Amino acid sequence: MLSLNNLFGRNKRNAMKPAPTHLWNPPFCGDMDLLIRKDGVWVHEGKPIKRRELVKLFASILCVDSDGDYYLVSPQEKVRIRVEKYPFVIQEMDIVGEGRYQSIYFTTNVGEKFQVTSENSLVMSSNESLQEPSIHVRDGLMAGICRTVYYRFADSVVVESSRMGFWSSGEFFSIGDQ
Repeated sequence: MLSLNNLFGRNKRNAMKPAPTHLWNPPFCGDMDLLIRKDGVWVHEGKPIKRRELVKLFASILCVDSDGDYYLVSPQEKVRIRVEKYPFVIQEMDIVGEGRYQSIYFTTNVGEKFQVTSENSLVMSSNESLQEPSIHVRDGLMAGICRTVYYRFADSVVVESSRMGFWSSGEFFSIGDQ
């Protein structure tokens, strides 16, 4: 019998790997009463989803469409959901190495871990005097950064050639002049 674990696979941190939703083109079936709050809590019909495995499953089939709306996509159906700000929240950060030779790894609230590379761009949004970072996780899906990770991340910012930024994966990522 094929289990969900076999269908979607798992990575080393027991996070569900993203499903190949780009290969599926199911019909739109309507809206689902599902909200991802800005603090990363998934709420169905007004009640937080407490089963972490269910949230991981939903996250593995989450997509953002060219219309800016968020959808859960399976081979058979596509339903629209609501997202307050970002669908994911970065809750952990690991730095391997030092200086120019360091690599930064982020882990989301659903256990998805990724290395900061040119494919995972950091975006600084400016809202009056507040600059708020977010990072591209995959396929147009962004993550906000929780406060504790934000302060740890800020400690990794350096100045290179009069530009403020950080090193990861052998590349310098400039911030503040975007």
